[in-house]
Amino acid sequence: MPFAARLLATVRTRARHATGRAVHRGWRWVQTRGAVSSASPGPYRFGELGDGSTLAFPTGTIFNESSIRIGPFCIIGERVTLSAGFLPGLDLGPEPVITIGGGCVIGRGSHLVGHQSIVLGDDVWTGPNVYISDQAHEYRDTTLPIGKQWPRNESVEIGSGSWIGTGAVILPGARLGRNVVVAAGSVVRGEIPDYSVVAGAPAKVVRSFSDVDGWQPPFRHAAPTPLPDGITAEQLRALVGWDLRPPTGE
Repeated sequence: MPFAARLLATVRTRARHATGRAVHRGWRWVQTRGAVSSASPGPYRFGELGDGSTLAFPTGTIFNESSIRIGPFCIIGERVTLSAGFLPGLDLGPEPVITIGGGCVIGRGSHLVGHQSIVLGDDVWTGPNVYISDQAHEYRDTTLPIGKQWPRNESVEIGSGSWIGTGAVILPGARLGRNVVVAAGSVVRGEIPDYSVVAGAPAKVVRSFSDVDGWQPPFRHAAPTPLPDGITAEQLRALVGWDLRPPTGE
């Protein structure tokens, strides 16, 4: 290849690399500046947005946020829908329609669609693409299209400490107890007792805990080894190979 051609190819390659780096740096800057928090709420006026909570950018659909309360130290992932009521701009009264407790993590692409009451306790974590709604379509009137029939609302409650797996659907009227595990892809309805594991569509209890019998059926694998008491932050960083310190620069 002639020298001029090689030089042109080198310049083009370096230009592509530089452009790629610039695009990613720019996107990280946009994500940082676009994140929603109590210190930087952007255009949103939530009924409550606790200290230390962040909604990642880009956000999903958010409307009637004055009827949505989010506790402290929550992480709401990218493109998470938080909607109260049918349409934006509604006056839904003084009581919250969606309440998210402290320390919750809502996975990216999830949807919380409330019309009456959705309550998540503290430390509820979800995987991506979870759907939670307190409203179901009616279809009993055969003379009307289903979408034009008045829907049915039933409150939803998810107990503190629960884990909702990727792609799960929580239907209207569901009542999940404390520390409930919902397997990925499950469809949950009805009452789920504390300390249960549910799976399937519709979800059924596949494992549960009692003070007398412990977990039944028993686990087939050993519990993970917890970190020893007294481990320092430096030792933890060395153990996992990550820099766990929060960023200090721009």
